[in-house]
Amino acid sequence: MPRPPKAREALLAAYRDLLVSEGERAATMDAVAARAGVSKGGLLYHFKSKDALAEALLAALREAAALDRERMAADPEGPARYFVRTSVNSGTDMDAFFVAAVRLAQAGHESALAVLEEMDAAWLELIRREVPDPAVATAVMLMGEGLYHYSSLAGTWPEKTFGTSVGELLAVVDRLSGRAADSTP
Repeated sequence: MPRPPKAREALLAAYRDLLVSEGERAATMDAVAARAGVSKGGLLYHFKSKDALAEALLAALREAAALDRERMAADPEGPARYFVRTSVNSGTDMDAFFVAAVRLAQAGHESALAVLEEMDAAWLELIRREVPDPAVATAVMLMGEGLYHYSSLAGTWPEKTFGTSVGELLAVVDRLSGRAADSTP
């Protein structure tokens, strides 16, 4: 597949970054073009509408999520530990695309909501292959989702706020999934 033009990449990054930093209402076509340093005509050459920008953003998120699921499925520690261990927002492109998609979903963008639901279902399916108890698999999923949520906020989560490290959460994953003997009497 040929590499997309730099202007297209810059426009998509500008749209993503505006969604993350200022929200869906601020991510106008004019604001995207200005932030990318591209003329409005250049923007319209690559993206005919704001919906086209959103669809390109969601396609990039789907691609990043597919690569993440491949890594998750192949992780030697298993999908459950991988999911929780990597559920800290570390500022990757996938993190930025994910947060941008959440902003779109919050604004009522149905395709964004569908992509987010699709991603969650695929991650949960991988966890369920390893952790057959549906309630435990869901608890692991929600642990990772909560970790991601709090790490996406400004502040000092997890250690300073809750007094819990990711390593300690992984030990809980092991206990819940039966990978480690329960240490409680």
